[in-house]
Amino acid sequence: MPKQLIVTADDFGVAVPVNEAVELGHRNGILTGASLMVTAPAAADAVERAHRLPALGVGLHVVLVDGRPALPPERIPDLVQPNGRFFDDVLRIAIPLYTSRRVQEQAEAEVRAQLELFRRTGLRLDRVDGHHHFHLHPTLQRILLRVAPEFGIGAMRLPREPFATSWNATRERAAARLMSWSLLRGRTATMRRRLENAGIRCNDTILGLNDSGHMTPRRVRQFVSALPDGTSELYMHPATRRWGNVDPLPLSYEPEQEYAALIDPDVKAALNASGAVLTTFAALGGPQPAGSPT
Repeated sequence: MPKQLIVTADDFGVAVPVNEAVELGHRNGILTGASLMVTAPAAADAVERAHRLPALGVGLHVVLVDGRPALPPERIPDLVQPNGRFFDDVLRIAIPLYTSRRVQEQAEAEVRAQLELFRRTGLRLDRVDGHHHFHLHPTLQRILLRVAPEFGIGAMRLPREPFATSWNATRERAAARLMSWSLLRGRTATMRRRLENAGIRCNDTILGLNDSGHMTPRRVRQFVSALPDGTSELYMHPATRRWGNVDPLPLSYEPEQEYAALIDPDVKAALNASGAVLTTFAALGGPQPAGSPT
């Protein structure tokens, strides 16, 4: 099976330095995709840049935690804090999303609103994923699968980083990598079956789940040099520089190093040596749901 690699920048639109890293990482490096937060402070700037980059695969980064909603707070009172933002604590919404029909209806309305905002950008929807991988939640998956034909969702990210793949590349933090794989294995297997049954494409492997925020040139070279067969997605949080206090990345993250990895000559050399082909979700082929753009 041939090796294909999708290289994605998450949080596109959260700040101009992130948008700069996306544009420069795509023009001068190995970046092939970006996950757009349609309600983020610099979303308009991100969309403007994306229109200048027709080969960039832009997907929707669905936000139901730690961010801003598309709908007015009074439309989704159970999803937001008094300040109008989503809750930062995933569990604060994850449990009600399982148990409450009212919360589920509000979540579907918000997902539809974000998809509609993306549609209005005029960009092709490359795929859908979730902020903090919240699309692993089975209720959110059902919502996304239900609206997929209406909004042309043809692909989704599968947050599946097998222990062997992660360990063989890095040789670090074996216990943490094994625990992560064990905890997510059943959920990602179920998600993959649901996507296959719906005719929605996904990656086989994700790289960076256990190294989020620390995809330095060294780490990316390690992953690229040990790519498994099939389609892998390497996801990152690059930025050209830190920004102010509006929606900042965690202090422990290394966004400048992640941007450096995208344009690093040694990373490009490792990719060439791997024999992998850079691609996007939209280019994977396969059946398209009704309503997909052509």
